[in-house]
Amino acid sequence: MYDSIRPLLFRLDPERAHGLGSAAGRVAARTVPGLLERWYAFESERLAVTAWDLPFENPIGLAAGFDKNAVLVPFWRRVGMGFTEIGSVSARPCRGNPRPRAFRLPADEALVNRMGLNNHGAARIARRLARLDRSRPIGVNVVKTHDAAIAGAAAVDDFTASFERLAPLASYVVLNLSCPNTAEGKTFEDPNALDDLLSAVMATRNRVAPRVPVLLKLSPPESDRVVLDSAVDEILAVGSNHGVAGYVATNTAADREGIDSDSDLVVRIGAGGLSGRPLEARSTRLVRYLYRRTGGRVPIIGVGGVFTADDAYRKIRAGATLVQLYTGLVYGGPLAVRRLKEGLVSLLDRDGLHTIGEAVGLDA
Repeated sequence: MYDSIRPLLFRLDPERAHGLGSAAGRVAARTVPGLLERWYAFESERLAVTAWDLPFENPIGLAAGFDKNAVLVPFWRRVGMGFTEIGSVSARPCRGNPRPRAFRLPADEALVNRMGLNNHGAARIARRLARLDRSRPIGVNVVKTHDAAIAGAAAVDDFTASFERLAPLASYVVLNLSCPNTAEGKTFEDPNALDDLLSAVMATRNRVAPRVPVLLKLSPPESDRVVLDSAVDEILAVGSNHGVAGYVATNTAADREGIDSDSDLVVRIGAGGLSGRPLEARSTRLVRYLYRRTGGRVPIIGVGGVFTADDAYRKIRAGATLVQLYTGLVYGGPLAVRRLKEGLVSLLDRDGLHTIGEAVGLDA
């Protein structure tokens, strides 16, 4: 059905199309949940995985940014997602940047967004999470409030305020590091800034939610060929010192590496984070690097350019325990979830593997 309506949706502004699709998903989850489950049903015990002592019925989940305010969690469960990551959520509500702020690059199966971290704020989203069925894992992605006046120590306090409200309701918490957050305009991927942030977050964690895993979301490499240098190793060292439980690879990219879309269109769109097909190799490369450098000791969530079962399987074989979708849902619709799971089982058969866990890190 999505294939038939996608041309109509793609005639609309991307943010308006997203809003219409989200509204339809909320209505469907409330009124025809059984029908959704019949349409999208496909589960296999062979796809079950465990991470942070949490059971996941399958490794396919929703990436942060698609359901910022946790309004569609029941829908994602009905269409067969193994987990959902909501957010990014900030301490204070934020309207985000002026519109238009979301754009498609169909020739590249890509998106560009400069949403500006629009969300309802930690307090409101925490109340919503408290009412949800959390029997399937729900991750919460937290970020500094989008306000240039909040910097340095105030940025750390802002992060921990969100964490304190949301962590007790989360299966895991991801710290979104790669938006400028310091007085110097650096991001929390700067090792010194990250050390300060993790010191505060882990102290808060020990007080309000001592069992919740804390993950870090990293930026993609500058290309699929660039040498990964000591910057990643420094982040890993700081993370290890503070007991970080895993990594998400990767966030969107500020550059336009690897795209073939008309250059005039790219110029008209302007700044924003690139996601989709152009990030597939880059994000997979960072997954592999993280897996090697950590010795596979902590789970990794792979995200970036996942459209097919082969895309997901490459990330899993590179070292990802879990895989997330965002742009692949925009181009493929919710049926992409079932197609990925069916395809993963076929790939396991091809490779003579019994469970998806056996594939994790095979190519690392």
